[in-house]
Amino acid sequence: MAALLLGPVLRHVGSTDATVWVETSAPCTVEILGRSERTWSVEGHHYALVVIDGLEPGSTTPYRVRLDDTDVWPLEDADASVIRSLSDDARFDLAFGSCRVATTGAETDGGGDESLGADALAVYAQRMRTQPRDLWPDALMLLGDQVYADELSPEILQRVGERHDLDEPPGAQVRDFEEYTWLYAQAWSDPEVRWLLSTVPTSMIFDDHDVHDDWNTSQSWRAEFEASNWWEERIVGALMSYWIYQHLGNLSPAELRRNELYAKIRGTTGDATALLREFASEADEEADGARGVQWSYRRDFGSVRLLVIDSRCGRVLTSERREMVSDPEFDWIEDQTVGDYDHLLVGMSLPWLLLRALHDAEAWDEQLAFGARGPRLARWAESLRRGADLEHWAAFHDSFDRLARLFGEVARGDRTDASGIPPATICVLSGDVHHAYAASARFTFPTDSQVYQLTCSPLHNRVPAAVRAGFRAAWSRLAERSVRGLLRLVTPVPRSPVEWDRIAGPTFGNQIATLRLHGRAARLSIERTTSRGSAAPYFECVTDLVLSRDDATTDAPRLHRPDRAET
Repeated sequence: MAALLLGPVLRHVGSTDATVWVETSAPCTVEILGRSERTWSVEGHHYALVVIDGLEPGSTTPYRVRLDDTDVWPLEDADASVIRSLSDDARFDLAFGSCRVATTGAETDGGGDESLGADALAVYAQRMRTQPRDLWPDALMLLGDQVYADELSPEILQRVGERHDLDEPPGAQVRDFEEYTWLYAQAWSDPEVRWLLSTVPTSMIFDDHDVHDDWNTSQSWRAEFEASNWWEERIVGALMSYWIYQHLGNLSPAELRRNELYAKIRGTTGDATALLREFASEADEEADGARGVQWSYRRDFGSVRLLVIDSRCGRVLTSERREMVSDPEFDWIEDQTVGDYDHLLVGMSLPWLLLRALHDAEAWDEQLAFGARGPRLARWAESLRRGADLEHWAAFHDSFDRLARLFGEVARGDRTDASGIPPATICVLSGDVHHAYAASARFTFPTDSQVYQLTCSPLHNRVPAAVRAGFRAAWSRLAERSVRGLLRLVTPVPRSPVEWDRIAGPTFGNQIATLRLHGRAARLSIERTTSRGSAAPYFECVTDLVLSRDDATTDAPRLHRPDRAET
Protein backbone atom coordinates (compact mmCIF):
# COMPACT_ATOMS: atom_id res chain seq x y z
CA MET A 1 0.00 0.00 0.00
CA ALA A 2 1.33 3.44 -0.94
CA ALA A 3 2.17 5.89 1.85
CA LEU A 4 2.41 9.67 1.80
CA LEU A 5 6.13 10.50 2.11
CA LEU A 6 6.04 14.26 1.64
CA GLY A 7 3.35 16.87 1.29
CA PRO A 8 0.69 17.79 0.63
CA VAL A 9 2.18 21.10 -0.52
CA LEU A 10 -0.39 23.67 -1.65
CA ARG A 11 1.17 25.54 -4.57
CA HIS A 12 -0.96 27.55 -7.04
CA VAL A 13 -4.28 28.96 -5.81
CA GLY A 14 -6.54 31.02 -8.07
CA SER A 15 -10.15 32.16 -7.84
CA THR A 16 -11.56 28.78 -8.81
CA ASP A 17 -8.57 26.41 -9.02
CA ALA A 18 -5.56 25.13 -7.09
CA THR A 19 -2.70 22.63 -7.35
CA VAL A 20 -1.47 20.30 -4.60
CA TRP A 21 1.87 18.44 -4.80
CA VAL A 22 2.67 15.10 -3.12
CA GLU A 23 5.41 12.47 -3.00
CA THR A 24 4.37 8.86 -2.32
CA SER A 25 6.19 5.63 -1.50
CA ALA A 26 4.80 3.70 -4.48
CA PRO A 27 2.80 4.24 -7.68
CA CYS A 28 -0.81 5.05 -6.85
CA THR A 29 -3.78 7.27 -7.61
CA VAL A 30 -3.96 10.48 -5.57
CA GLU A 31 -7.40 11.94 -4.89
CA ILE A 32 -8.14 15.39 -3.44
CA LEU A 33 -11.62 16.95 -3.39
CA GLY A 34 -12.85 14.48 -5.99
CA ARG A 35 -9.98 15.16 -8.44
CA SER A 36 -7.66 12.24 -9.19
CA GLU A 37 -4.13 12.08 -10.57
CA ARG A 38 -1.92 9.07 -11.22
CA THR A 39 1.65 9.35 -9.91
CA TRP A 40 4.67 9.45 -12.23
CA SER A 41 8.13 8.14 -11.34
CA VAL A 42 11.73 9.42 -11.44
CA GLU A 43 14.57 7.22 -10.19
CA GLY A 44 12.20 5.16 -8.09
CA HIS A 45 10.47 8.16 -6.50
CA HIS A 46 6.79 8.82 -7.13
CA TYR A 47 5.07 12.19 -7.49
CA ALA A 48 1.78 13.80 -8.41
CA LEU A 49 0.50 17.34 -8.85
CA VAL A 50 -3.26 17.31 -8.44
CA VAL A 51 -5.19 20.08 -10.22
CA ILE A 52 -8.39 21.05 -8.43
CA ASP A 53 -11.01 23.16 -10.19
CA GLY A 54 -14.56 24.26 -9.55
CA LEU A 55 -13.80 26.13 -6.33
CA GLU A 56 -15.96 29.08 -5.31
CA PRO A 57 -14.12 32.42 -5.37
CA GLY A 58 -13.28 33.57 -1.85
CA SER A 59 -14.12 30.19 -0.32
CA THR A 60 -12.31 28.19 2.35
CA THR A 61 -12.36 24.45 1.67
CA PRO A 62 -10.88 21.79 3.99
CA TYR A 63 -9.37 18.92 2.05
CA ARG A 64 -8.16 15.37 2.56
CA VAL A 65 -5.60 13.34 0.61
CA ARG A 66 -6.45 9.78 -0.43
CA LEU A 67 -4.04 7.27 -1.95
CA ASP A 68 -5.83 4.40 -3.70
CA ASP A 69 -8.98 5.03 -1.61
CA THR A 70 -7.08 5.23 1.70
CA ASP A 71 -7.10 8.48 3.66
CA VAL A 72 -3.53 9.55 4.48
CA TRP A 73 -3.95 13.27 5.29
CA PRO A 74 -4.54 15.03 7.60
CA LEU A 75 -2.60 12.93 10.07
CA GLU A 76 -4.38 11.65 13.15
CA ASP A 77 -5.26 14.46 15.61
CA ALA A 78 -3.77 17.06 13.25
CA ASP A 79 -5.34 20.35 12.17
CA ALA A 80 -7.16 20.30 8.87
CA SER A 81 -5.52 21.68 5.76
CA VAL A 82 -7.59 24.15 3.75
CA ILE A 83 -7.60 25.82 0.35
CA ARG A 84 -8.59 29.50 0.46
CA SER A 85 -9.38 30.58 -3.09
CA LEU A 86 -8.79 34.15 -4.20
CA SER A 87 -11.63 36.63 -3.87
CA ASP A 88 -12.26 40.07 -5.32
CA ASP A 89 -11.32 41.58 -1.94
CA ALA A 90 -8.71 44.30 -2.45
CA ARG A 91 -6.61 42.84 0.38
CA PHE A 92 -3.60 40.63 -0.24
CA ASP A 93 -0.97 39.59 2.30
CA LEU A 94 2.28 37.97 1.17
CA ALA A 95 4.82 36.48 3.59
CA PHE A 96 8.36 36.06 2.30
CA GLY A 97 11.88 35.10 3.32
CA SER A 98 14.87 33.00 2.31
CA CYS A 99 17.81 30.92 3.51
CA ARG A 100 16.36 28.18 5.68
CA VAL A 101 18.62 25.50 7.14
CA ALA A 102 16.37 22.54 7.91
CA THR A 103 16.71 20.48 11.06
CA THR A 104 14.98 17.37 12.32
CA GLY A 105 12.81 19.66 14.46
CA ALA A 106 12.43 23.40 15.04
CA GLU A 107 15.08 24.76 17.39
CA THR A 108 13.59 26.46 20.42
CA ASP A 109 16.53 27.84 22.37
CA GLY A 110 16.14 31.41 21.13
CA GLY A 111 19.55 31.32 19.54
CA GLY A 112 22.77 33.25 19.81
CA ASP A 113 25.49 34.05 17.35
CA GLU A 114 26.57 30.42 17.17
CA SER A 115 23.11 28.87 17.39
CA LEU A 116 20.53 28.29 14.68
CA GLY A 117 17.84 29.57 17.01
CA ALA A 118 14.13 29.22 16.34
CA ASP A 119 12.98 28.47 12.78
CA ALA A 120 10.94 31.50 11.68
CA LEU A 121 8.81 29.35 9.36
CA ALA A 122 7.92 26.94 12.17
CA VAL A 123 7.12 29.79 14.59
CA TYR A 124 4.97 31.42 11.89
CA ALA A 125 3.00 28.17 11.56
CA GLN A 126 2.60 27.85 15.32
CA ARG A 127 1.14 31.35 15.48
CA MET A 128 -1.21 30.71 12.57
CA ARG A 129 -2.81 27.83 14.49
CA THR A 130 -3.97 30.31 17.16
CA GLN A 131 -5.12 33.06 14.78
CA PRO A 132 -8.38 33.74 12.96
CA ARG A 133 -7.97 32.77 9.32
CA ASP A 134 -8.41 36.33 8.10
CA LEU A 135 -5.02 37.09 9.70
CA TRP A 136 -3.27 34.31 7.79
CA PRO A 137 -1.11 35.31 4.81
CA ASP A 138 -2.73 34.78 1.43
CA ALA A 139 0.51 33.42 -0.01
CA LEU A 140 4.12 32.62 0.86
CA MET A 141 7.21 33.38 -1.25
CA LEU A 142 10.41 31.40 -0.57
CA LEU A 143 13.26 33.32 -2.18
CA GLY A 144 16.07 30.80 -2.40
CA ASP A 145 18.17 28.36 -0.40
CA GLN A 146 15.28 26.07 0.43
CA VAL A 147 17.90 23.32 0.73
CA TYR A 148 21.64 23.44 1.35
CA ALA A 149 23.42 20.97 -0.91
CA ASP A 150 26.87 21.99 0.35
CA GLU A 151 26.16 22.34 4.10
CA LEU A 152 24.78 19.05 5.36
CA SER A 153 23.11 18.20 8.65
CA PRO A 154 24.67 15.36 10.67
CA GLU A 155 21.86 13.02 9.59
CA ILE A 156 22.27 13.72 5.86
CA LEU A 157 26.06 13.68 6.15
CA GLN A 158 25.95 10.19 7.63
CA ARG A 159 23.73 8.94 4.80
CA VAL A 160 25.95 10.52 2.14
CA GLY A 161 29.01 8.98 3.77
CA GLU A 162 27.43 5.55 3.48
CA ARG A 163 27.28 5.98 -0.32
CA HIS A 164 30.52 7.85 -1.04
CA ASP A 165 34.03 8.36 0.23
CA LEU A 166 33.85 11.82 1.81
CA ASP A 167 37.60 12.27 1.30
CA GLU A 168 37.01 12.46 -2.44
CA PRO A 169 35.65 15.62 -4.16
CA PRO A 170 33.26 17.26 -3.51
CA GLY A 171 33.59 16.03 0.07
CA ALA A 172 30.72 16.48 2.51
CA GLN A 173 28.13 17.48 -0.08
CA VAL A 174 25.31 15.81 -1.97
CA ARG A 175 26.23 14.40 -5.37
CA ASP A 176 23.12 13.28 -7.23
CA PHE A 177 19.34 13.29 -7.52
CA GLU A 178 18.81 10.61 -4.88
CA GLU A 179 20.63 12.62 -2.25
CA TYR A 180 18.73 15.77 -3.21
CA THR A 181 15.49 13.94 -2.37
CA TRP A 182 16.86 13.48 1.15
CA LEU A 183 17.38 17.24 1.49
CA TYR A 184 13.81 18.04 0.48
CA ALA A 185 12.43 15.34 2.77
CA GLN A 186 14.27 16.92 5.69
CA ALA A 187 13.30 20.49 4.72
CA TRP A 188 9.58 19.78 4.44
CA SER A 189 9.03 17.16 7.15
CA ASP A 190 8.97 19.34 10.26
CA PRO A 191 5.34 18.99 11.47
CA GLU A 192 4.70 22.73 11.77
CA VAL A 193 6.27 23.56 8.41
CA ARG A 194 4.51 20.64 6.74
CA TRP A 195 1.12 21.90 7.90
CA LEU A 196 2.00 25.47 6.86
CA LEU A 197 2.93 24.34 3.35
CA SER A 198 -0.30 22.34 3.10
CA THR A 199 -2.40 25.42 3.87
CA VAL A 200 -0.65 28.53 2.51
CA PRO A 201 -0.06 28.60 -1.29
CA THR A 202 3.67 28.84 -1.83
CA SER A 203 5.80 30.13 -4.69
CA MET A 204 9.53 29.40 -4.86
CA ILE A 205 12.77 30.26 -6.65
CA PHE A 206 16.28 28.84 -6.15
CA ASP A 207 19.54 30.46 -5.10
CA ASP A 208 23.12 29.24 -4.99
CA HIS A 209 23.00 26.83 -2.02
CA ASP A 210 20.14 24.93 -3.67
CA VAL A 211 22.91 23.89 -6.08
CA HIS A 212 26.35 25.01 -4.81
CA ASP A 213 27.75 28.06 -3.04
CA ASP A 214 28.47 30.84 -5.59
CA TRP A 215 26.75 28.89 -8.37
CA ASN A 216 27.38 30.60 -11.74
CA THR A 217 29.49 33.39 -10.29
CA SER A 218 31.53 33.81 -13.47
CA GLN A 219 32.92 32.07 -16.53
CA SER A 220 36.05 30.97 -14.66
CA TRP A 221 33.87 29.44 -11.93
CA ARG A 222 31.99 27.40 -14.51
CA ALA A 223 35.17 26.29 -16.29
CA GLU A 224 36.66 25.04 -13.03
CA PHE A 225 33.56 23.16 -11.91
CA GLU A 226 32.73 21.70 -15.32
CA ALA A 227 36.25 20.23 -15.46
CA SER A 228 35.65 18.21 -12.28
CA ASN A 229 34.54 14.58 -12.39
CA TRP A 230 31.54 15.16 -10.09
CA TRP A 231 29.88 18.38 -11.27
CA GLU A 232 27.76 16.97 -14.12
CA GLU A 233 25.92 14.56 -11.84
CA ARG A 234 25.52 17.27 -9.21
CA ILE A 235 23.99 19.91 -11.51
CA VAL A 236 21.75 17.40 -13.25
CA GLY A 237 20.49 16.11 -9.89
CA ALA A 238 20.00 19.67 -8.64
CA LEU A 239 17.92 20.83 -11.61
CA MET A 240 15.95 17.57 -11.85
CA SER A 241 14.95 17.86 -8.21
CA TYR A 242 14.29 21.61 -8.48
CA TRP A 243 11.90 21.03 -11.38
CA ILE A 244 10.00 18.39 -9.41
CA TYR A 245 9.97 19.85 -5.90
CA GLN A 246 9.91 23.59 -6.59
CA HIS A 247 9.36 24.74 -10.17
CA LEU A 248 6.43 22.56 -11.21
CA GLY A 249 4.21 23.99 -8.50
CA ASN A 250 5.00 27.57 -9.58
CA LEU A 251 2.96 27.00 -12.74
CA SER A 252 -0.77 27.62 -13.06
CA PRO A 253 -3.08 24.86 -14.37
CA ALA A 254 -3.16 26.62 -17.75
CA GLU A 255 0.65 26.72 -17.87
CA LEU A 256 0.82 23.06 -16.87
CA ARG A 257 -1.42 22.17 -19.80
CA ARG A 258 1.00 23.94 -22.16
CA ASN A 259 4.15 22.44 -20.66
CA GLU A 260 5.52 19.85 -23.10
CA LEU A 261 7.93 18.22 -20.64
CA TYR A 262 5.23 17.80 -18.02
CA ALA A 263 2.90 16.24 -20.60
CA LYS A 264 5.58 13.74 -21.62
CA ILE A 265 6.41 12.81 -18.03
CA ARG A 266 2.74 12.38 -17.08
CA GLY A 267 2.28 10.17 -20.12
CA THR A 268 5.26 7.92 -19.36
CA THR A 269 4.14 4.51 -18.09
CA GLY A 270 7.58 3.60 -16.75
CA ASP A 271 10.35 5.72 -15.26
CA ALA A 272 10.72 9.28 -16.63
CA THR A 273 14.33 9.74 -15.51
CA ALA A 274 15.81 9.93 -19.02
CA LEU A 275 13.44 12.74 -20.04
CA LEU A 276 14.22 14.80 -16.97
CA ARG A 277 17.98 14.21 -17.10
CA GLU A 278 18.16 15.48 -20.67
CA PHE A 279 16.11 18.54 -19.76
CA ALA A 280 18.31 19.33 -16.71
CA SER A 281 21.53 19.02 -18.68
CA GLU A 282 20.27 21.41 -21.37
CA ALA A 283 19.02 23.88 -18.74
CA ASP A 284 22.53 24.20 -17.29
CA GLU A 285 24.02 25.15 -20.65
CA GLU A 286 22.34 28.56 -20.88
CA ALA A 287 25.24 30.18 -19.03
CA ASP A 288 27.50 29.02 -21.87
CA GLY A 289 25.36 30.80 -24.45
CA ALA A 290 23.00 27.95 -25.39
CA ARG A 291 19.24 28.38 -25.61
CA GLY A 292 18.03 28.23 -22.04
CA VAL A 293 15.09 27.12 -19.94
CA GLN A 294 12.88 29.81 -18.46
CA TRP A 295 12.55 29.43 -14.70
CA SER A 296 11.06 32.93 -14.25
CA TYR A 297 7.28 33.09 -13.94
CA ARG A 298 4.36 35.39 -13.21
CA ARG A 299 1.36 35.19 -10.89
CA ASP A 300 -1.56 37.63 -10.60
CA PHE A 301 -3.42 37.96 -7.29
CA GLY A 302 -6.28 40.28 -8.16
CA SER A 303 -4.75 43.72 -8.60
CA VAL A 304 -1.33 42.52 -7.39
CA ARG A 305 1.17 41.21 -9.94
CA LEU A 306 3.99 38.93 -8.78
CA LEU A 307 6.86 38.56 -11.23
CA VAL A 308 9.56 36.11 -10.11
CA ILE A 309 12.95 36.35 -11.82
CA ASP A 310 15.60 33.64 -11.95
CA SER A 311 18.92 35.31 -11.11
CA ARG A 312 21.03 32.13 -11.02
CA CYS A 313 20.54 29.52 -13.73
CA GLY A 314 19.61 32.01 -16.48
CA ARG A 315 22.89 33.93 -16.34
CA VAL A 316 25.00 34.29 -19.49
CA LEU A 317 28.71 34.05 -18.69
CA THR A 318 30.53 33.80 -22.01
CA SER A 319 33.70 35.72 -22.81
CA GLU A 320 31.65 38.10 -25.02
CA ARG A 321 28.67 38.70 -22.71
CA ARG A 322 27.95 38.81 -19.00
CA GLU A 323 24.22 39.02 -18.22
CA MET A 324 22.16 38.24 -15.12
CA VAL A 325 19.29 37.24 -17.43
CA SER A 326 19.47 36.33 -21.12
CA ASP A 327 17.99 38.72 -23.68
CA PRO A 328 15.01 36.49 -24.60
CA GLU A 329 14.08 36.06 -20.95
CA PHE A 330 14.54 39.78 -20.23
CA ASP A 331 12.25 40.55 -23.18
CA TRP A 332 9.68 38.25 -21.57
CA ILE A 333 10.13 40.00 -18.20
CA GLU A 334 9.53 43.39 -19.80
CA ASP A 335 6.37 42.10 -21.50
CA GLN A 336 4.98 40.94 -18.14
CA THR A 337 5.09 44.47 -16.73
CA VAL A 338 2.59 45.76 -19.28
CA GLY A 339 -0.87 46.16 -17.79
CA ASP A 340 -2.96 47.78 -15.09
CA TYR A 341 -2.39 46.68 -11.49
CA ASP A 342 -2.04 48.36 -8.11
CA HIS A 343 1.25 46.78 -7.05
CA LEU A 344 4.13 45.12 -8.89
CA LEU A 345 6.02 42.63 -6.71
CA VAL A 346 9.29 41.39 -8.21
CA GLY A 347 10.67 38.33 -6.45
CA MET A 348 14.32 37.38 -6.93
CA SER A 349 16.79 35.61 -4.69
CA LEU A 350 19.48 38.32 -4.96
CA PRO A 351 18.76 41.92 -3.94
CA TRP A 352 18.65 44.47 -6.74
CA LEU A 353 19.68 47.31 -4.40
CA LEU A 354 22.44 46.41 -1.94
CA LEU A 355 24.14 48.51 0.70
CA ARG A 356 25.83 51.16 -1.44
CA ALA A 357 29.42 50.39 -0.42
CA LEU A 358 29.02 46.78 -1.56
CA HIS A 359 27.18 47.80 -4.74
CA ASP A 360 30.04 50.10 -5.75
CA ALA A 361 32.64 47.44 -4.95
CA GLU A 362 30.88 44.85 -7.12
CA ALA A 363 30.38 47.21 -10.08
CA TRP A 364 34.02 48.36 -9.79
CA ASP A 365 35.31 44.78 -9.60
CA GLU A 366 33.37 43.81 -12.74
CA GLN A 367 35.13 46.55 -14.71
CA LEU A 368 38.54 45.38 -13.56
CA ALA A 369 37.71 41.73 -14.27
CA PHE A 370 36.84 42.74 -17.83
CA GLY A 371 40.30 44.24 -18.27
CA ALA A 372 39.75 47.96 -17.62
CA ARG A 373 43.23 48.17 -16.07
CA GLY A 374 45.01 45.32 -17.82
CA PRO A 375 45.24 41.54 -17.54
CA ARG A 376 47.08 41.39 -14.21
CA LEU A 377 44.41 43.39 -12.37
CA ALA A 378 41.76 41.45 -14.29
CA ARG A 379 43.04 38.18 -12.80
CA TRP A 380 43.15 39.74 -9.35
CA ALA A 381 39.60 41.11 -9.72
CA GLU A 382 38.31 37.69 -10.78
CA SER A 383 39.88 36.12 -7.68
CA LEU A 384 38.30 38.85 -5.55
CA ARG A 385 34.90 38.33 -7.21
CA ARG A 386 34.91 34.62 -6.36
CA GLY A 387 36.50 34.93 -2.94
CA ALA A 388 34.22 37.73 -1.70
CA ASP A 389 30.99 36.64 -3.46
CA LEU A 390 30.81 39.79 -5.60
CA GLU A 391 28.11 38.43 -7.89
CA HIS A 392 24.86 40.31 -7.23
CA TRP A 393 23.02 42.53 -9.73
CA ALA A 394 25.62 45.27 -9.25
CA ALA A 395 28.25 42.88 -10.66
CA PHE A 396 26.16 42.55 -13.84
CA HIS A 397 26.14 46.25 -14.69
CA ASP A 398 24.24 46.07 -17.99
CA SER A 399 21.52 43.91 -16.45
CA PHE A 400 21.26 46.20 -13.41
CA ASP A 401 20.82 49.23 -15.65
CA ARG A 402 18.25 47.50 -17.85
CA LEU A 403 16.20 46.52 -14.80
CA ALA A 404 16.44 50.07 -13.46
CA ARG A 405 15.17 51.46 -16.79
CA LEU A 406 12.29 48.99 -16.74
CA PHE A 407 11.25 49.97 -13.21
CA GLY A 408 11.50 53.63 -14.18
CA GLU A 409 9.17 53.09 -17.13
CA VAL A 410 6.65 51.25 -14.96
CA ALA A 411 6.84 53.88 -12.22
CA ARG A 412 6.34 56.68 -14.76
CA GLY A 413 3.24 55.03 -16.22
CA ASP A 414 4.77 54.16 -19.60
CA ARG A 415 3.71 50.50 -19.47
CA THR A 416 0.05 50.76 -18.50
CA ASP A 417 -2.67 49.23 -20.69
CA ALA A 418 -5.75 51.42 -20.56
CA SER A 419 -5.90 53.26 -17.24
CA GLY A 420 -2.73 55.29 -17.65
CA ILE A 421 -2.26 54.92 -13.88
CA PRO A 422 1.04 53.33 -12.79
CA PRO A 423 1.10 51.00 -9.78
CA ALA A 424 1.26 52.50 -6.32
CA THR A 425 4.39 50.51 -5.51
CA ILE A 426 7.09 48.45 -7.17
CA CYS A 427 8.53 46.19 -4.49
CA VAL A 428 11.59 44.05 -5.17
CA LEU A 429 11.50 41.13 -2.71
CA SER A 430 14.82 39.39 -2.05
CA GLY A 431 16.86 37.39 0.43
CA ASP A 432 20.41 35.93 0.31
CA VAL A 433 22.37 38.44 2.41
CA HIS A 434 21.47 37.19 5.92
CA HIS A 435 19.99 40.42 7.19
CA ALA A 436 16.80 42.40 6.57
CA TYR A 437 16.39 45.95 5.34
CA ALA A 438 14.22 48.24 3.23
CA ALA A 439 15.51 50.81 0.73
CA SER A 440 13.67 53.44 -1.32
CA ALA A 441 14.81 54.14 -4.90
CA ARG A 442 15.08 57.59 -6.48
CA PHE A 443 15.16 58.23 -10.24
CA THR A 444 16.38 61.31 -12.07
CA PHE A 445 12.84 61.97 -13.32
CA PRO A 446 9.48 62.25 -11.53
CA THR A 447 7.61 58.98 -10.88
CA ASP A 448 4.15 58.24 -9.54
CA SER A 449 5.10 54.82 -8.11
CA GLN A 450 7.14 54.26 -4.97
CA VAL A 451 9.99 51.84 -5.73
CA TYR A 452 11.43 49.72 -2.93
CA GLN A 453 13.98 47.02 -2.25
CA LEU A 454 12.62 44.79 0.55
CA THR A 455 15.09 42.15 1.73
CA CYS A 456 14.48 39.49 4.40
CA SER A 457 16.97 36.77 5.31
CA PRO A 458 17.48 34.29 6.90
CA LEU A 459 14.47 32.25 7.94
CA HIS A 460 16.73 29.87 9.83
CA ASN A 461 20.50 30.18 9.76
CA ARG A 462 23.50 31.34 11.76
CA VAL A 463 24.65 34.94 11.46
CA PRO A 464 27.92 35.31 13.40
CA ALA A 465 28.51 38.45 15.46
CA ALA A 466 31.39 39.53 13.21
CA VAL A 467 29.12 39.39 10.14
CA ARG A 468 26.47 41.47 11.89
CA ALA A 469 29.01 44.08 12.91
CA GLY A 470 30.44 44.20 9.39
CA PHE A 471 27.06 44.77 7.77
CA ARG A 472 26.08 47.46 10.28
CA ALA A 473 29.31 49.33 9.58
CA ALA A 474 29.05 48.87 5.82
CA TRP A 475 25.56 50.42 5.74
CA SER A 476 26.87 53.75 7.07
CA ARG A 477 27.34 56.87 4.95
CA LEU A 478 30.96 56.97 6.09
CA ALA A 479 31.57 53.49 4.68
CA GLU A 480 29.89 54.44 1.41
CA ARG A 481 32.03 57.55 0.92
CA SER A 482 35.22 55.84 2.08
CA VAL A 483 34.83 52.80 -0.16
CA ARG A 484 34.00 54.92 -3.20
CA GLY A 485 37.01 57.13 -2.61
CA LEU A 486 39.36 54.17 -2.29
CA LEU A 487 38.00 52.48 -5.39
CA ARG A 488 38.48 55.61 -7.48
CA LEU A 489 42.21 55.45 -6.82
CA VAL A 490 42.31 52.48 -9.22
CA THR A 491 39.46 53.09 -11.67
CA PRO A 492 36.21 55.10 -11.68
CA VAL A 493 33.14 53.53 -10.09
CA PRO A 494 30.41 53.02 -12.74
CA ARG A 495 27.55 55.47 -12.43
CA SER A 496 24.13 54.16 -11.52
CA PRO A 497 20.88 55.28 -13.21
CA VAL A 498 19.12 55.16 -9.84
CA GLU A 499 19.94 56.23 -6.29
CA TRP A 500 18.53 54.77 -3.10
CA ASP A 501 18.21 55.40 0.62
CA ARG A 502 17.96 52.88 3.43
CA ILE A 503 14.68 53.41 5.29
CA ALA A 504 14.69 50.42 7.65
CA GLY A 505 17.23 47.97 9.05
CA PRO A 506 19.58 46.31 8.99
CA THR A 507 18.12 43.74 11.38
CA PHE A 508 19.54 40.31 12.14
CA GLY A 509 18.34 36.94 13.35
CA ASN A 510 15.79 34.44 12.06
CA GLN A 511 13.21 36.67 10.37
CA ILE A 512 10.16 36.63 8.14
CA ALA A 513 8.56 39.57 6.35
CA THR A 514 4.90 40.17 5.54
CA LEU A 515 3.81 42.64 2.88
CA ARG A 516 0.19 43.71 3.49
CA LEU A 517 -1.64 45.29 0.57
CA HIS A 518 -5.09 46.85 0.56
CA GLY A 519 -6.13 48.65 -2.60
CA ARG A 520 -3.19 50.95 -3.33
CA ALA A 521 -1.99 50.94 0.28
CA ALA A 522 1.03 48.88 1.28
CA ARG A 523 2.68 48.12 4.60
CA LEU A 524 5.72 46.01 5.49
CA SER A 525 6.35 44.20 8.74
CA ILE A 526 9.48 42.21 9.56
CA GLU A 527 9.37 39.92 12.58
CA ARG A 528 12.25 38.17 14.32
CA THR A 529 12.10 35.06 16.48
CA THR A 530 13.06 35.32 20.13
CA SER A 531 12.38 33.43 23.34
CA ARG A 532 13.33 36.05 25.90
CA GLY A 533 11.26 35.52 29.05
CA SER A 534 9.27 32.68 27.51
CA ALA A 535 9.56 28.91 27.35
CA ALA A 536 8.49 28.92 23.70
CA PRO A 537 9.78 31.07 20.84
CA TYR A 538 7.67 33.98 19.63
CA PHE A 539 8.02 36.96 17.28
CA GLU A 540 9.10 40.49 18.00
CA CYS A 541 8.34 43.11 15.36
CA VAL A 542 11.56 44.81 14.24
CA THR A 543 10.18 46.76 11.27
CA ASP A 544 6.76 48.33 10.74
CA LEU A 545 6.81 50.51 7.65
CA VAL A 546 4.06 52.21 5.64
CA LEU A 547 5.06 52.05 1.98
CA SER A 548 2.02 53.70 0.42
CA ARG A 549 -1.43 54.94 1.42
CA ASP A 550 -4.79 54.71 -0.31
CA ASP A 551 -7.28 57.46 0.42
CA ALA A 552 -10.02 55.36 -1.19
CA THR A 553 -9.83 52.71 1.55
CA THR A 554 -11.30 53.31 4.94
CA ASP A 555 -8.73 51.29 6.86
CA ALA A 556 -5.03 50.58 6.64
CA PRO A 557 -3.58 47.26 5.56
CA ARG A 558 -3.90 44.62 8.23
CA LEU A 559 -0.99 44.80 10.63
CA HIS A 560 -1.03 42.19 13.33
CA ARG A 561 1.31 42.77 16.24
CA PRO A 562 2.07 39.40 17.84
CA ASP A 563 2.59 38.86 21.51
CA ARG A 564 3.77 35.94 23.59
CA ALA A 565 0.28 34.76 24.43
CA GLU A 566 -0.26 33.70 20.83
CA THR A 567 2.66 31.26 20.88
